[in-house]
Amino acid sequence: MADTKTFHHGDLKRVLFSAAMKLLDQHGAGGVTIRAVARAAGVSHGAPVNHYKDRRALLTAIARHQFELIRTRIDRALEKAGNDPKIRARVFAEILMDFGFEFPHRYQLLWRSDLIDHEDPHLLTIMDAVYDQLCEEIAAIPSRVKIDKDTIAVSLWSMVHGYVDMRLSGMFVPLNDELSGQPRREAMLDLFFSTLN
Repeated sequence: MADTKTFHHGDLKRVLFSAAMKLLDQHGAGGVTIRAVARAAGVSHGAPVNHYKDRRALLTAIARHQFELIRTRIDRALEKAGNDPKIRARVFAEILMDFGFEFPHRYQLLWRSDLIDHEDPHLLTIMDAVYDQLCEEIAAIPSRVKIDKDTIAVSLWSMVHGYVDMRLSGMFVPLNDELSGQPRREAMLDLFFSTLN
């Protein structure tokens, strides 16, 4: 049995969250159980219930935190992106790809409706904020294409997610485009945004 530790002023919640993140990064979502998190935190398996009522609540909190991290990265990148709306919209795709390749288990968790509650109001708020911000940048792109900003946003996000997912599954490898010499991910984004002219 794990040693009992004394925590103060919400420290236990922080320690549990930190333990869950380490387990997620090391073992994927399957390694994040209440018992495993409690064991890693050095507390009884019943202790986490005071902060996370069950595994789904814990994983939902993790997903919310990851979307907050993604939004922070997007905001920082937009500060340096200048005023070109295509470059600004492209930031979203690049940040999502970078995040997925840097933290594959975290990225895969974000879309697991069987594990997280996508109707959680706090999670919905941050997910909607990221999506709405992308739509705002897309709406600023001067284009003759008669397609609304939501269709463009969904198309971009779907392409990015499909590519990241196929890379993480090992079906795609990070090759360069044979004609342009660019990394394929960059060539894909160039192709996508060239269609909006």
